[in-house]
Amino acid sequence: MNVYCSTSPNANRLHDRLLKAVESATSAPSSHNTQPWKFQILQDRIELHADRSRRLPVVDPMDRALTISCGAALDHLCLAMHCDCLSTMVRVLPESENPDLLARVIVSGPHIPSDEERMMYDAIPKRRTNRAPFKEEPIDPQVKTDWLHDAAEHRCWLDMTEDKEEQHEIADLIDYGDRKQASNKAFRHELAQWVHSNNSPRTDGMPGYSHGFGDLASRFGRIMIRTFDWGDGQAAKDRQLAEGSPMLAVMGTNEDTPQAWIACGQALSRMLLRGTAHGLDASFMNQPIEIDALRFQLADLMDDDGFPQILLRWGKGKPVRPTPRRPVKEILIRRRVGESRGRREKNPE
Repeated sequence: MNVYCSTSPNANRLHDRLLKAVESATSAPSSHNTQPWKFQILQDRIELHADRSRRLPVVDPMDRALTISCGAALDHLCLAMHCDCLSTMVRVLPESENPDLLARVIVSGPHIPSDEERMMYDAIPKRRTNRAPFKEEPIDPQVKTDWLHDAAEHRCWLDMTEDKEEQHEIADLIDYGDRKQASNKAFRHELAQWVHSNNSPRTDGMPGYSHGFGDLASRFGRIMIRTFDWGDGQAAKDRQLAEGSPMLAVMGTNEDTPQAWIACGQALSRMLLRGTAHGLDASFMNQPIEIDALRFQLADLMDDDGFPQILLRWGKGKPVRPTPRRPVKEILIRRRVGESRGRREKNPE
């Protein structure tokens, strides 16, 4: 990787570097691949905004998953800036009167990227959500230890289980969640809005191939999802995936607030990128977290005080294609006429 380690004051050059960092941030994961974020570049800083026009009111009525996705994008953003030799100062939820402004990232000087930062930055374009079955190979204990440290760094907790009996109990919750959601007509309609054919020009959402559908089957995916209750089939498939994975992991927080969700997204980003760097694959199985009653059952099952936010399965699967990403020009907030190029904060810490 080529990095530009100069601290040149040239404003145009810095803008280009920040633009490149935003491009890396767009590779973060998001529910249904909604990509619910916008960025604004202001002189020596980048602002991250929630794009609530892309929210999922049925499955995510509190915008919890939306905020977690933006937290992951924030971590991708800072990692890209660090690997471009830019030190960052991050302000989370800096303006109480503007809840859509989730973070402000300020260039605070030069930075020498560590080998670990470079490793995870290089993993950004390689990360995939892999819904295929995984091989029965154990997870490296050192990777699990590093994941625990990553979670703790962002004040999150992480429970990992390779016990087949515990995985079976979690699979029961996933099974019930699939059936409950698929029986909900509003849920099916919302999901169908984000599913499209393999040949669609859309740059968001989920093409059929991300679920293993060929070109012909992908053409009818939206109609099938919207029209029929497919819960039994999906429940059986997801049960098999959950029980057949080497490891299931639950990430959670002690509070259930936007600030905690952002922190969880940052920790999730590190977990996914570290796993990718070590040749591992992951996919989300958040059905028990998306239904309140099941969410608390999952917390009891994992014997944790707090709020489960993410449920992942981990292992090694066959290579899969990336899902599309919107071009940077579509997620940038342009400065309005007469707007200042940057706003200096008083007494930054």
